[in-house]
Amino acid sequence: MSVILQISDTHFGTERAAVVEALVTLALQQRPTLVVLSGDITQRATSAQFRAAKAFVDRLGAPVLAVPGNHDIDLFNLWTRMTRPYARYARVFGTDLEPVHTSPDLLVIGVNTTRSWRHRNGELSGKQIGRVSGLLATAHPGQLRVVVVHQPIAVPRTVKRTPLLRGHRAALKAWSAAGADLIMGGHIHLPYTLEVHGLARPLWVLQAGTAISSRTRPNASNSVNILRWGEHEDHRHCLIERWDYALTARAFIHSTTDTIWPERVWPPRTRDG
Repeated sequence: MSVILQISDTHFGTERAAVVEALVTLALQQRPTLVVLSGDITQRATSAQFRAAKAFVDRLGAPVLAVPGNHDIDLFNLWTRMTRPYARYARVFGTDLEPVHTSPDLLVIGVNTTRSWRHRNGELSGKQIGRVSGLLATAHPGQLRVVVVHQPIAVPRTVKRTPLLRGHRAALKAWSAAGADLIMGGHIHLPYTLEVHGLARPLWVLQAGTAISSRTRPNASNSVNILRWGEHEDHRHCLIERWDYALTARAFIHSTTDTIWPERVWPPRTRDG
């Protein structure tokens, strides 16, 4: 079984020390195969905040796949923002802004949805959509196929006034046809699992809350997602667990579990074959 720990919107510079320690403890207990950081790692993209983020990820005990968020680009220094927006990010997480993790169980594709000329809204270009589709087409049936963006690509009907990624319709259509199972995101600090209907094949959107920042929403505490992909009671599917920080316990507590069945392994295999 492979385990992915999704951490988003850490916003270093606004982190809560007790929550940081609780998340490190959770990571060491769960021993994930891969940690995914889905953007807004810092609050204001300062060198000190990126150093704090580096010290944090070094304690998690697992490989890390990260993509930048809009907060990871300098907001106030317009010259830096326009000429070398990812310079500080790259010192910590590398110059590859769209990393890919491949293993026998996983294909995880990072996509940089930030733009230096946009403060908040994200964007997907046709070139990016095609690149991801091509990578998805190389996957084999045993791999869980995950795309990681920062801004949300779909939201529930109950979530109002949330700008979606520019290019989201084309991306959903293309990535579904190419075989994506999940699209991870963050940005709005609101956790949910959403099946997107009307596509070529089943596709789910998984959003994470803010992991350790004080910038929580009124109806959402600090939270992270844990994905477990593999054989469960003789059936191959993915369990998506949300873990919320509990102030009284000073720890992350398992809150909810959703189960998804990628089309290639549906209907579930029975014990008799």
